[in-house]
Amino acid sequence: MQILNYSQKYEKEVVDLWNKTLTADPITVQKFRKQALFDENFDPELCYVATENDQVVGFLLSTKRKFPYLERGLEPTRGWINVMFVDQAYRRKGIGTALVQRAEEKLKSLGVETVTLAAYSPNYFFPGVDKDNYSDAIKFFEKMGYKAGKESYSMCKDLHGYQISQGTLDKMAKAQEAGFSFINFEYKYALELLEFLKDEFGGGWKRNALISMQNNIAEDCILLVLNAEQKIVGFCMRMIDGNPMRFGPIGVKAEARNYGIGGILFDLMQFEMAKRGIYHLFFLSTDEPGRRFYERHGVKVFRTFVDYQKTI
Repeated sequence: MQILNYSQKYEKEVVDLWNKTLTADPITVQKFRKQALFDENFDPELCYVATENDQVVGFLLSTKRKFPYLERGLEPTRGWINVMFVDQAYRRKGIGTALVQRAEEKLKSLGVETVTLAAYSPNYFFPGVDKDNYSDAIKFFEKMGYKAGKESYSMCKDLHGYQISQGTLDKMAKAQEAGFSFINFEYKYALELLEFLKDEFGGGWKRNALISMQNNIAEDCILLVLNAEQKIVGFCMRMIDGNPMRFGPIGVKAEARNYGIGGILFDLMQFEMAKRGIYHLFFLSTDEPGRRFYERHGVKVFRTFVDYQKTI
C-alpha cells in the first residue's frame, strides 16, 4: 500500500470509489471539482490517495486556510479533514489510520492545533459525521482520538398542496398592525440588506445574499421584513448553492422576535416555493433549537450529524 499526494490522474477512480463507499452522498465529477479541487484553499500536499497494485483504495482530503474567510480570517491553528473513505474490501488493513495520520502530521507541521471533521466553510460536503449512515466512521474516528460535540440535523418537507395556515395569517395580520411588512427582495434594499446581514449574523450570511444578487436571482429567492420605519428587521432566502429546493438561512433582528416574524417568514417562503412548482424543501444543517422550530412547521429530520474535533 502506498499513500500518494493527489493528482488529477486519479480523479475518475476517486469519484467512483466515493460513490461506491459514501452511498448516502453520491457525487459527480463536476461537484467534486467545484467543492474540492476548485476551492481556493485546496492543496495537493493535504490531499491523499491510498493505492494497492496501482488501484485507488482510499482517499482523504484535508484543508488549512491559505486565504482569509470573511471575519474568521485564516484561523491559523485550525484544520479540517473534509472527507475520507476506504474501499470496503480493503478496510481493517490500516489504510484509514495511515491516511489520517499522514494528514494530521502535515497539518501539525503547518501550525494546526485542532482538526475538525467535515464542517469546513464554505465548501463542506457534510456538516459533521452522519451517525446513522456512517456509524463505522464514528467508531473509527473515536478510536483515532476524535471527540464528539453537538449534533446537527438535515431536515426536509414535502410542499405538495401547501397552504398558509389560518394561524399564520392571523399572526401576520397582527404583525402588520404593528407596522411590519413582508416583501420580496428589491434591489433598492441591496446595500442595506448586506449591511444588516453582516452586522446581525456575520459575513457568511452576507456572502450568501451577495452571491444571489450577483447572479441576479435575489428577487426570486429572498424575502424581507421591514419595520414601521421601513428598515430591514428580518430576512430569509433559498437556493444558496444553486439548488432551488434548498432553504436558508433565515434570521430576525432581536427587537422583532416577539411577533412570530420567523415563523411567518418561513411559511411565506414555503408558499413562494409552492407557487413556483418547487414541491420539496430541505436544508443541510440546524441545531437543536432550530430543529424544534422547524418541527413545529412540519419539517422532518432525515439525517443526524455529530461534530468531531481533535487536538493534535
